[in-house]
Amino acid sequence: MSYQIELRHIRYFLAVSELLHFRKAAEKLFISQPGLSRQIKEMEDHLGIKLFDRHNRQVKLTPTGLYLKEELSKNLKSLDAILHHAKLLEDGKDGKLNFGYVGSAMQKIIPELLLKFTEDHPNILFSLKEMDNNKQIEGLLSQDIDIGFVRLDRIPRGLESHPILKEPFCLVLPKNHVIDASNFKSLSQFKEEHFILFDPEYSASYYEKVMEIFDDSGFSPIVSHNTIHAGSIYKLVENNFGISIVPKSLINETNSKTKFIELHKIKQRTILSAIWNKDNRNPILNNILSLIHKEMII
Repeated sequence: MSYQIELRHIRYFLAVSELLHFRKAAEKLFISQPGLSRQIKEMEDHLGIKLFDRHNRQVKLTPTGLYLKEELSKNLKSLDAILHHAKLLEDGKDGKLNFGYVGSAMQKIIPELLLKFTEDHPNILFSLKEMDNNKQIEGLLSQDIDIGFVRLDRIPRGLESHPILKEPFCLVLPKNHVIDASNFKSLSQFKEEHFILFDPEYSASYYEKVMEIFDDSGFSPIVSHNTIHAGSIYKLVENNFGISIVPKSLINETNSKTKFIELHKIKQRTILSAIWNKDNRNPILNNILSLIHKEMII
C-alpha cells in the first residue's frame, strides 16, 4: 500500500466531505471539478480505500470517509496552529491565546489574570471575544479558542474546568425605586415587578439557577425581556422597563442610574470557571493554566 498523500489531498478531501458536493467544493477551492475529482480518486487509490459513495448525483461519506473527516479535521487544525505559532516566533512573539468569555469575567477576573500573566510573558498576543456558554463549548471543541470562562454546571467529555469565582446574586433596580438595602426584606417584595433576565439560550443551567431563586421565594417572575448582554439589562433597568438579578461581579458602581442589593441570604451561588480542551496543544495554554491553578482558587 502506498501512502503518497500530500497536504493538498487532505484539504481537497475535507472540502468535499464538508459540502458533499464536488462542484461547490471545486468552486470553494478555486480548481476545476474534473481536477478535484481526479485528486480525490488519487487519494483513494493511494490509500486503497473508498471515501465517497455517489448515487444519483448525491454524494455521501463512506464509514471510512467519515472517520477520516473527523480525525483529519482535528489534526489539520492542530497543524495550522503549529504553523501559526512558528510564524509568531519568527515575528518575535512567544505565542497567541484565544479567549472566550461571558461578560462578567471581563469585569475583573480576566484583566487581573492578564496583568499577572504578562509580567512573566510580555510577548504574548491575546484575542478576546465575548461569547455565550454554548458558543464557547463549540469553540473549545473545535479549538477555535484556547480557553473559555463560563457559568456551567456540566461540561462535555474532553473538556477540563477549574472553578475561579463563587459569588452571590444581586438585584438591579432603578435608582428611584422605593426599595433599597435599608428596607429590603425578601425577593417576594418584587412579585408584581417585571424582570429582565439573561436569555436561557445564553446558559440554560444559569437560567435554571435563577429560576430556583424565584421558586424558593414562592412566586414565578413576570419576565418582560430576555437579553444576552449585561449592558442591555442596565439600560432597560435604568429606563424603568423592569428590574433584574445578576452575579455580584456584574455590579456597576459607576452607573448612577441604577442601584444594587446583594442577595447574600439566599442559598444560590453562581460559579465562574475557566474551561479548556485537554487535547489543545497550544504551548502557551499550559502556562496560563499554571497561573490559574496557582492564583485563582475559590
